[in-house]
Amino acid sequence: MDPLFWQVPLLFGVGIVAGILNVLAGGGSLLTLPLLIFMGLPSAVANGTNRIAILCQNIFAIRGFRQRGVLPLQLALLCTPPALLGSWLGANLAINLDELMFKRILALIMLGVLIFTALDPMKRFRQQEVDFGVWRKVILVISFFGVGVYGGFVQAGVGFLVITALLVHGLDLVRINAIKVFVIFAYTFIALGVFIYHDQVNYTLGFALAAGNSIGGMLGPKLAVDKGHDWIKKVVTVTVAVFALKLLFFP
Repeated sequence: MDPLFWQVPLLFGVGIVAGILNVLAGGGSLLTLPLLIFMGLPSAVANGTNRIAILCQNIFAIRGFRQRGVLPLQLALLCTPPALLGSWLGANLAINLDELMFKRILALIMLGVLIFTALDPMKRFRQQEVDFGVWRKVILVISFFGVGVYGGFVQAGVGFLVITALLVHGLDLVRINAIKVFVIFAYTFIALGVFIYHDQVNYTLGFALAAGNSIGGMLGPKLAVDKGHDWIKKVVTVTVAVFALKLLFFP
């Protein structure tokens, strides 16, 4: 039996779940990357193949958030350039470097996010319009360069880093998720280009996964807007806890 007979529908189904998870919180690639490796792809090829799905998913997610009027475009454009530069650097590192250490670091970061989202210390300061002065902008640029480096390197769990980088400024999770999918969409172009250049992409499996992720990307914004900040907070908390434990004990 041709392996594609079961690989394609399995990737499609998992892709839907991963797409929704990526839009609402993050960590969808922690489902899809191990699955691609299980299907026999080398880790670098799995890493590159996964980027096709991320790119397609976020096209639909951005459209969904814009239709609902919750995408702060000016702020998203501020965060994007440093992420693009970081993504190029991170993707080039991923071609040759082992990712185990990065997974351990990510697990600790995720636990930090878990504590932050559970306590939600910025809740009383959250507002519809946040005043981004010079120092806030500098902090954002530095933060999103780091987001780009990590996202270019491994992608899995980068949504949690974006949530942390923006939550400390008092934004609600609906708008944070809108900015997140915009920035990740932009830097994925750079990262995917690096993997394609090094011939580290399986297009058949990539587009099968992308079909599922795209459906998840369409469903995610509706759930985010309809359910609101508190519901997303619960999804983030549970997701972070599960994946942090997985990374710490089953890397």
